Amino acid sequence: MIPLDALSAFFVASVLLALAPGPDNLFVLTQAALYGKESGLAVVGGLCTGLVVHTLGVALGVAVIFQTSAAAFTALKLAGAGYLLWLAWQAFRAPAARLGGESIGAAGLLRLYRRGIIMNLTNPKVSLFFLAFLPQFADPARGPLAGQMILLGVTFIAATILIFGGIALLAGTLGAWLQRSATVQRTLNWLAGAVFVGLALSLVLARR
Repeated sequence: MIPLDALSAFFVASVLLALAPGPDNLFVLTQAALYGKESGLAVVGGLCTGLVVHTLGVALGVAVIFQTSAAAFTALKLAGAGYLLWLAWQAFRAPAARLGGESIGAAGLLRLYRRGIIMNLTNPKVSLFFLAFLPQFADPARGPLAGQMILLGVTFIAATILIFGGIALLAGTLGAWLQRSATVQRTLNWLAGAVFVGLALSLVLARR
């Protein structure tokens, strides 16, 4: 198995990567600011569920498809970009109807959880990142690579929950205060929409 020092180094690297500005933590920040801490944590849960799938994909070798097939890579990234643009359209049209930070309910949390899963799974760059990053900390001499990949994936997910959860709690607290103003909430909706458009363009321009 992976030695504790190597696993600790991987965890530190994962924390630093989670802290670096990127599509996922921006997504968590905007959703938590708009809908509250619980909603941000629901998005984090969805993103991490997607990471479970990516981890299994690397462990089983499925992620290699997106590295070797231009058609599969392009199809998935266009699907992801289309979904992000749809989210942007919804954000631009959203009214300032949730003042005071009321709960959006279980159905709303489930919707945001699904949103996190879809956004993560339709980004082929995540699969390619895992395919490049995880093997650097694995060694065939330590045993089956699939088991090592799963352990590394779980460790990465733990780091993601720690950092993204903190972002959700902070942004949700700030967002609840800002949402007391209808004007501010409309501004947040437009900012969220702009973030989604930016993420969609970034995904379209992404290369293997």
